[in-house]
Amino acid sequence: MTDVFARILYFIASAIGRLPWPWLRALGDAMARLWLRRGGRESRVAGRNLEMAYPELLPGQREGLQGEILRTTARQALETLRLWTRPHAGNLRMIRETQGEALFDAAIASGRGVIVAAPHYGNWELLNQWLASRTPLAILYRPPDSALGEAFLRRVRADAGDRVTQVRAEAAGIRQLFKRLRDGGVVGILPDQQPKSGDGEFAPFFGVPAYTMSLLPRLAERSGAIVLFAYCERIGDLAFALRIEPAPDEIASGDTMAATSALNAAVERIARRDPAQYQWTYKRYTLRPSLNQYHNPYRDLEGRDPEDRGPSSPG
Repeated sequence: MTDVFARILYFIASAIGRLPWPWLRALGDAMARLWLRRGGRESRVAGRNLEMAYPELLPGQREGLQGEILRTTARQALETLRLWTRPHAGNLRMIRETQGEALFDAAIASGRGVIVAAPHYGNWELLNQWLASRTPLAILYRPPDSALGEAFLRRVRADAGDRVTQVRAEAAGIRQLFKRLRDGGVVGILPDQQPKSGDGEFAPFFGVPAYTMSLLPRLAERSGAIVLFAYCERIGDLAFALRIEPAPDEIASGDTMAATSALNAAVERIARRDPAQYQWTYKRYTLRPSLNQYHNPYRDLEGRDPEDRGPSSPG
């Protein structure tokens, strides 16, 4: 029955995704206004994150940025329905500029394996489709709580050529990634999801200690793979610039603190390009160095301290 319901969800997503973009854009803007007016979860979390990451801004400046973030978040959700349910070849025409393709091609040609670090910036689903158009790859993802949610994600992220392998973030999946990298393959990871306690290191992110995955640095150091940062930056309505950049050498240094700090610094630099395109609606700072649940900065926003799994994505 799970697959049946996943197909039904896909049909609904496809119907929404095929609406004219001006309609979807207007719907997204209406969603953002509703979140802001009613103090929705997305609005509250984004507001708290901005208080922590941009303490130098005046309250009015933060409120303005918060509104931009909510509009971008809502539009992206509807934009992603289009990407998931339309032919990938057509989606890729939305990429109007490219930077760093030669760097990516050279990394693959080296035979060392490639780790693509793809922050929650711009539209990472379009990036996945571009990567799959160039090479087979494995994407690491944290499964949703429900079997239906996972079945739906597997369906929408599949590609016709079977060039994408979706790997669960668990021990067997990590071993699979090591093997793929040692065979010269390509692995995609979203590096800015908060890992489970025991699987990371506290490192500064926008000047605030953030529990940061040690997996990516460990993969890089042990496999010898080349690490690249990649993102599809929004430059207009349904228009993107693909950018691929080298990662700091420290990420593969073997020093966990130096590696996670370098990882966060690279993500922060990308996020600062256009803060409204970064996923500030995610509870990035839930775990604190004290490991005391009462220090969770989002606790008072919910009236409780739920575990935040974050977005279901390859990271």
